[in-house]
Amino acid sequence: MNADELIKRVDDKASLDFLAAMARHKSYSQTEGERQLAAFMAEQMRGIGLDAQLQKVEGERVNAIGTWRGAGGGKSLLFNGHLDTNPVSEGWTVDPWGGLVDDKFIYGIGVSNMKAGDAAYFCAVKTLIDAGVKLRGDVILTYVVGELQGGVGTLAAIRQGVKADYFIN
Repeated sequence: MNADELIKRVDDKASLDFLAAMARHKSYSQTEGERQLAAFMAEQMRGIGLDAQLQKVEGERVNAIGTWRGAGGGKSLLFNGHLDTNPVSEGWTVDPWGGLVDDKFIYGIGVSNMKAGDAAYFCAVKTLIDAGVKLRGDVILTYVVGELQGGVGTLAAIRQGVKADYFIN
């Protein structure tokens, strides 16, 4: 299957719906909502066949880590993005937790930093799996916490042995 055929398989509506579902999680840094979004991500990764778990960070905080196992003999690739967001600022004219999608935008706290990127790599892997693509190397999806606290989630993942040959952060 070539790249053009794979691109045609991307389900734009499903991808936007997935991002909207992420945006509906009130995932302020260091709150229960952050933990709930991590649990949601782990569940979604399991739902497409990844080996996924919640990884303890510090206190009650957790990362969601999933691995799509390759057949062997290939290089591994890791995607890393954070789940936690800043509080809502003033000036919103729509519900910042509504995940509203219109013909131009998707609205929500954390969409541009960085839930859209997180959703994109999840949906890319899902598209590959749905298309029956088999890779030689593993693909690791990390949804970490603590972006505003010095990257504590990423550091915890590294310290707990999460690694790859290549990564996209």
